[in-house]
Amino acid sequence: MRFLPTDEQSDFARTLRSLLGSAQVPAVVRAWADGEHGPGHELRSRLAATGLFALAAPEAYEGAGLLPPELSLGFVELGRAGMPGPVVESAAVSVLLSELGDEALAKRFLPGLVAGEAWATLTLPGAGGGSPYALDADAAAHCFAVSAAGELRLAAPGEVLRSTDPARRLSRPAAAGGDGGSGGDGGELLAAGPAVARAAVVAGRWARLLTAAQCLGVGEALLARTVGYVKQRTQFGAPIGSFQAVKHRLADTLLALEFARPLLWAAALSTAPGDVAAAKLRCGEAAYHAAMTALRLHGAVGYTEELDLSLWLRKARPLRDAWGTPSACRAEVMRSVTPG
Repeated sequence: MRFLPTDEQSDFARTLRSLLGSAQVPAVVRAWADGEHGPGHELRSRLAATGLFALAAPEAYEGAGLLPPELSLGFVELGRAGMPGPVVESAAVSVLLSELGDEALAKRFLPGLVAGEAWATLTLPGAGGGSPYALDADAAAHCFAVSAAGELRLAAPGEVLRSTDPARRLSRPAAAGGDGGSGGDGGELLAAGPAVARAAVVAGRWARLLTAAQCLGVGEALLARTVGYVKQRTQFGAPIGSFQAVKHRLADTLLALEFARPLLWAAALSTAPGDVAAAKLRCGEAAYHAAMTALRLHGAVGYTEELDLSLWLRKARPLRDAWGTPSACRAEVMRSVTPG
């Protein structure tokens, strides 16, 4: 088993990093938080041209096949850049439709998702890391909701709720109902039965994996910005980065990220539930640790919204908890290693 990206995979990641680096993503994030989705949609189209979204759809529907290692590398770059929008949820919907095996539904939705013509968002039952809240349903062309009864519906966006990250707009779709059920007339019924439940489990696992990849990218961005800052800020006539305590804190952050990276790669190669949960746990905690380190070392300036750093600081905690809280991921890891 290879635990390092191939040359082609590394080239793909560098292409995405270059594209995102020239896209003024912080301005896109601020516009998205203000409800202006145009710049985000334009960037989505540019990302689709690289083939990123095709990695979550079969070739029969204009995709490149279901390729979790390549997609995970891409989502690390999305996290590093701070890309807004339901990128994880759109990929999870592609996986859900691919696993469902309904050709009519796949032809109806997958080509548009692969081409980057529209976002999709998704809610799954709470067990296993799902959530009754849809991300950015007001900006998505399609809001898919899977009920605990195994019904897949198209839902209408609900009232937007406040989030720690202003660029992550949450709502409870109409199809979710008050208890996570189908809600009766809460949206067009697309499919129902055991096949929906099985496909939802796979889609939720991919969502957890890709969120872990985003976490790793967010943590790396926070560390890089913090290292640059401590080299410039001086105290007692010397850069604070030369102080031993600061070096130790940064080293601990780097170690947390580097230990999380092979877990993410192993999970992308196997997509086993325990491996994916372990990757999400470590990547999420590493990103949150990087956020706390960045905030402490930047001091009061780290709280200001004018500083781009705040865009990543606000993502670390929500992403750590999205698609599987630390406690849920620990429980999944324990289930995977406990005999019987």
